[in-house]
This record gives sequence, C-alpha cells and structure tokens, in this order.
Amino acid sequence: MATPLTTGRPANPRAALYALCAGFFMICLDATVVNVAAPDIRARLGASLNEAVWVNSSYALCYAVPLILSGRLGDLYGPRRIFLTGLAGFTAASAACALAPGPPELIIARALQGLAAALIAPQTMSMIVHLFPVQHRSTALGVWAAVGGAAMAAGPVIGGLLITWSGWRGIFLVNIPVGILGWAAAVQLLPRWRPARPHRLDLWGIALSSLGLTALIFGLVSGEAYNWGTVAGIVTIPSLLAFGFLSLAAFIWWQYRNSREPLLPLQLFRHRDFSAVSIAGGAVGAAMGGFFLPLMLYLQSDLGHSPLEAGAATVPMFVLSSLCARRAGRWSDTRSPRTVAASGFALLIAGTATLDWLLHPGITLGALMPSLLLVGAGIGLASAPLGPVRPIM
Repeated sequence: MATPLTTGRPANPRAALYALCAGFFMICLDATVVNVAAPDIRARLGASLNEAVWVNSSYALCYAVPLILSGRLGDLYGPRRIFLTGLAGFTAASAACALAPGPPELIIARALQGLAAALIAPQTMSMIVHLFPVQHRSTALGVWAAVGGAAMAAGPVIGGLLITWSGWRGIFLVNIPVGILGWAAAVQLLPRWRPARPHRLDLWGIALSSLGLTALIFGLVSGEAYNWGTVAGIVTIPSLLAFGFLSLAAFIWWQYRNSREPLLPLQLFRHRDFSAVSIAGGAVGAAMGGFFLPLMLYLQSDLGHSPLEAGAATVPMFVLSSLCARRAGRWSDTRSPRTVAASGFALLIAGTATLDWLLHPGITLGALMPSLLLVGAGIGLASAPLGPVRPIM
C-alpha cells in the first residue's frame, strides 16, 4: 500500500536537502571514481579490457534503463520510501563490489549499484520540488547541481587517493559509512509524502524499453569483444542490435497507442524546445560517458602515471566546468540559452578533437591540459542552459 499523502513540509527543508544531497553525491561520485580504478582492477583481478569496460557499463546500463520507471515508482509509493530503498540497496551493493572475488562478480555487483542509483536520482528532484516553494526552488536546485558537480570533480582525486592507500576495493568501502549515515539522516528528515494524483504502471512500455536498451547497449559495448559476430548459439551482435532497434520502435509505437498513462508521453516532443534539449542533453551525457574511462586508461596504462596523478589531472577541468556552468546559468537569464549552449558544444568539440590529435606515447600532462580545459569549459557551458527546460528525471 502506498504511503499516505501528506502535504506539509518538514520543519527544516534545508536539512532535508542535505540528506538528499548525501545520496546524490554517492551516485555521482561512483560515476567517475571507478574510471580511475580501471587499470588497478585489471591488474589485481586479471580482468580483460572488455571486463574492465563492463565494470562501468553495467552501472551505466542498469542506471539508465529503469530511470523513468523509478520516477513512476516514486509517484506510486512515495519518493521517501523509494529513496530509502535505493540508498540501502546502493550501500549493500557497494559492499558486494568491495568483496567481489573476480570480474564477473564485480560486474554483477556494479549492475546492482546502478539499479539502486536509478531509484535514488529521480526522488531527489521530486522531493526538492516539494520541499521548497517556487521562490527558493532555484537556489535549492543549484545546491543539488553543485553537489553533483563536486562529486564528479572529487571522484578522480578521491579514487586516486584510495587506490594508493588500499587498492581498488577502497573506492567501494568508503560508500558504506556514508550510505549508513545518509540513510539514517533521510529517515529523520524526509517527509512522508507522495503526489496526490494516482498513477499506474505501463508494463508493456517498461518491458519494451528495457529489452531494447539492454540489447542495444550490450551490442555496442561488447561488439568488438565478440568481433561483431557470434555471442552464443544463434545470438550475434548484429541480431542483438536489430532486436534492440525493433524493441525501441515497438516501444515508441506503444507509447503512441497507449491512451491511459504511457511511460513516456510522446506529446512532450511536440514542443521544439523540449526535443532540442533532450537531444542536446543526451549528447552531453554521451560525450562525458565516453570520455573519462579511455582517458584514465591512457594516462595510467600508456603514460605510466599513478592513479592519483591521473585523477588530479582532471581536477582543473572539473573546476572550470563548474565555474562555467554557474556563469552560463546567469548568462542564460539575460541572453539566448541556445547561443550559450552552442558555444559550449563548440568548445567541447574543439577540446576533444585536439586531444585526439595530441595523444601519443610520451606526451606530458602539461601539453594535454589546454585541451582538457576546453572540454571542461564546453561541458559547463553546454549543460547549464539545458537545466531550466530539462524534464525532471
């Protein structure tokens, strides 16, 4: 039975915000901290390059696929309940990651981490919208966004330090006390609230989107490992990709036909700004997701830097990204957000292109820094203008 509806706010919304941010910090931190650990995981567990990639990809896949569903679960059962469930699951999965005896077990534990993170993220946004009135909501969301940026910036350095002191298992062990404290704080500070409007689950939409995304992402990530051929029996990478595309096409058709409560209302995409922001936000996410793991592998495996040195090399980039995002948010209030975002994409493309041209054995971190700063500035300028019109996750 769903949590009874309550409309009151807690006595201290700011304290509740900090409790939400503790959980959000953990899931953002784990999006970058593991990149630094990939070479150490390969060396200590004897993992192949494909297995090291899947340590990250399993987290990203299991985070992305159920994200819309977890938002609907918050509507049904209350954001507080789903947030607490996700935080407990994330903490337990972190312990499983730290204790994993081999690559397969670590990949499975990372997948469980991703599922738990997907439960956490949408609830933080919906709770903030409930906790703060309109005149204070932008400030609260700014704190929330800053916490995410700080976690992304701190991840490589924290990862480097923990790996230097205790090996790759330390990056997961640190989540356990943070998760326990965050869960205890959330129990005390978050209100028992859920939206008044009743909702239902779109089971066909859930099944089709999950199958399609899983098949498509698995095919793209593991295609090279299987030489773009047979996976097992009659299952091949091309057939998986085709199945993924067909499932997503069926999902879109079902969302169009479902007149009750589709998982993804297609009428949203009739608004040009929403469609443009969705595509641009996806592009930024794809660029960030495909950038950091190869960079960390290259800095450590090819250039011979320690995990701490490799992580520290990205700090100026993240700091500049945060500063540019803050400035871009202000510029977007007085100038065209399209112009600001387009400038960010131009810098992101320039930084990535020059990195591709510069990377070769023997290059110094100093020579790479201008390109990394371009990437950081581009991410900040491109991301911030998308926030005000981006749908709540």
